[in-house]
Amino acid sequence: MGFDFTLPGLGKPESSRPKRVAEAIKNELMVLLLQKVGDPRLTDVSITSVVMTPDLSRAKVYFDIPVGQEPGKALKGLNRAKGFFRSHIAKQLNMRHTADLA
Repeated sequence: MGFDFTLPGLGKPESSRPKRVAEAIKNELMVLLLQKVGDPRLTDVSITSVVMTPDLSRAKVYFDIPVGQEPGKALKGLNRAKGFFRSHIAKQLNMRHTADLA
């Protein structure tokens, strides 16, 4: 006689912390893009969403660009500024470990 451990409610509940951290990272990135970044490739880039892994080690950043602008240039600009973004997020959010931005 075996037990069925796949019943609803027996699993670990989904944490809301990754969603809160993702929203905080999104807000910080939008502020940085508007106020501190001087790269002309990033002038019209807007962050649409950020998705965190459950262990908060990686953040996948989704962005939007205006019609007519090349996505490759914006992606290169974002990749170049990744270290600046990460260090600023670490200072502002005061977390023990800062997520890798992807």
